[in-house]
Amino acid sequence: MSSTEFASGTTPPGTRDEQQASRWVERMFARIAPRYDLLNHLLSFNIDRSWRKVLLQRAAPVLGNGDARVLDLCCGTGDVLLDFQKVAKARIYGADFCHPMLTATQRKAQNSGFDALLIEADALTLPIAENSLDLISISFGFRNLTNYRGGLAELYRVLKPGGQLLILEFSHPSSSFVKAGYSLYSRIVLPLVGTIVSGSREAYDYLPDSIRKFPQAHQLCELMRVAGFVGAEFRLLTGGIAALHAGTKSAVFVL
Repeated sequence: MSSTEFASGTTPPGTRDEQQASRWVERMFARIAPRYDLLNHLLSFNIDRSWRKVLLQRAAPVLGNGDARVLDLCCGTGDVLLDFQKVAKARIYGADFCHPMLTATQRKAQNSGFDALLIEADALTLPIAENSLDLISISFGFRNLTNYRGGLAELYRVLKPGGQLLILEFSHPSSSFVKAGYSLYSRIVLPLVGTIVSGSREAYDYLPDSIRKFPQAHQLCELMRVAGFVGAEFRLLTGGIAALHAGTKSAVFVL
């Protein structure tokens, strides 16, 4: 499959355009926000914590720079944001377009003794000047964008030359054994448990469907390269259930 054949963005059921898809996703996350953390850890068997550690290790050099500015985009309830703040010398921001998620992040940050710098904004139209950020991380949020190419273009815009993009996202297992087990889990167990705990059947029907439609890891890397990110690469995690993608905005040299 060539890069021109990828799905353009998430397509929730019953939506006909990007605007409808965006509203559907925002409302869905608003409904499950109160149970979001519990379900994340429960449904991933806490493996999501190990995935975030891999992300943290990759971001560490930038986080240790006191002059750097870092954005955790689609920050949800703030798990990655707080992981960053606990070790960072850099200035850390969080952004999400779902207000209840940001409310949960603020509460968790205050309980942890941090003052979270939060922005309520759509990832496709960030209220941030171009060439402003040294690092952008997105954990399990990129898949929900309504336009993947548009999202990458916007992230490229706000990163400084030489700035890094890290995308931690669900992927597609390559092993037949892992693929079969994960397929059974995502089709039966995940919707059942997610519905019981959150009360939202459509949210946990949407999750496996959005993963199934999402580009494979090497295809997302190709989209990153087309958007201008150099050195785009990925690392599969837990047999390919998730993947960490990394790329750098090409540096601009003035002679």
